[in-house]
Amino acid sequence: MPETPEKLVGTRLLPIFPLPLVLLPYELLPLHIFEPRYRRMLTDITAADRLFGVNHIDPEESERPEPGSIGCAAAVHDIQPMPDGRSNIVTTGLTRYQLVGFVETDSPYLIAEVEFFEDVAHSEFGIAELANQAVALFDRVARAAHEISGGHGKLPDLPRSEPEALSFLISAAFSLEPAEKLRMLEMRSTRERLERLREILVAAVEKIEPSAEIHRISKSNGHSKKKVDY
Repeated sequence: MPETPEKLVGTRLLPIFPLPLVLLPYELLPLHIFEPRYRRMLTDITAADRLFGVNHIDPEESERPEPGSIGCAAAVHDIQPMPDGRSNIVTTGLTRYQLVGFVETDSPYLIAEVEFFEDVAHSEFGIAELANQAVALFDRVARAAHEISGGHGKLPDLPRSEPEALSFLISAAFSLEPAEKLRMLEMRSTRERLERLREILVAAVEKIEPSAEIHRISKSNGHSKKKVDY
């Protein structure tokens, strides 16, 4: 379980890095910084609080996100500079925000006013059960994938007692398509996010477990350990 992200509250100005991907709270995001404007941004935020915002864009449609769109603040944890001025960095998703509007400055990168938010308060009834179901289903998917991959990789440790964090961690680990991932980011209900994850994971289990069984049989030269009645 990673450390709980810093909770950002209220409204503030934030450098914006539009990308054709979606960053979720708690998610690790490595980036290669090479454009001059983002080299400048990295220099500026390194001298300040190391925070910037990630907003999803479709590069074929626009180079900047729309006001009202949802993004996620990112914190820079590791910077590996290169001799030519480029850098490899590692960031972590923190708190979500709604982009209020852009601020005109002499900066070469976008700066926007953003308003941070978290999931709305809701009844705890049934949330623990939804979280347990999500963990159980994800565990089945992960173990089947582990089997297919030849046992490589480590199964993740998921925080059942923190349903909101759990919902984001599973969403990030499951490698969802950007549109689905953005939907998870925009949801303001932990219950709704867990319910949608259950639908996705049930479908994934139905697809991957038979594949894992075929893989097991193929490794045993076609002899399944299952008893077959004639």
